[in-house]
Amino acid sequence: MPRKTFATYLLLLAVLAATIGCDRVTKRIAADTLAGAGDRSFLAGTVTLLYTENTGGFLSMGAGLSRGGRTAVFVVGTGLVLVAAAIGLLRSRFDLWSMLGVTLFMAGGASNWIDRVTHGTVVDFLNVGLGPVRTGVFNVADMAIMAGLGLLIVAEARSIGTPDG
Repeated sequence: MPRKTFATYLLLLAVLAATIGCDRVTKRIAADTLAGAGDRSFLAGTVTLLYTENTGGFLSMGAGLSRGGRTAVFVVGTGLVLVAAAIGLLRSRFDLWSMLGVTLFMAGGASNWIDRVTHGTVVDFLNVGLGPVRTGVFNVADMAIMAGLGLLIVAEARSIGTPDG
């Protein structure tokens, strides 16, 4: 495993800050320009911008929970997962790609967590698809979470069959 250096941690900190910053800025722009406005479609409807406040998690799962239940799951539970991920990252023997994956996952989770702590909801504004095949409504933080998980899966798949894997 490669040794973690100060430069590695600096890179990961920059990725964390840039990801959270991009998500915060895009959510602010979405709130300012899309809230109360109609949907906006681009590329023949492939990309749709719309404003929604999600009280649940991924694909609005958990939106039907009581306010206390949502707080327990999405504020307390997510906060604990983020702390555990940070500790795991600092103590890990991950390669750079895995560390980058964990960092993106943490950045997206942290930015959505900030929304939940400050507003009780998460701002979502992107929807993509072709015809009737569409994604749920999501945001930049959600893309970071998925990219981070994707990097972790690829890194794990690459490690299978290696002497350390």
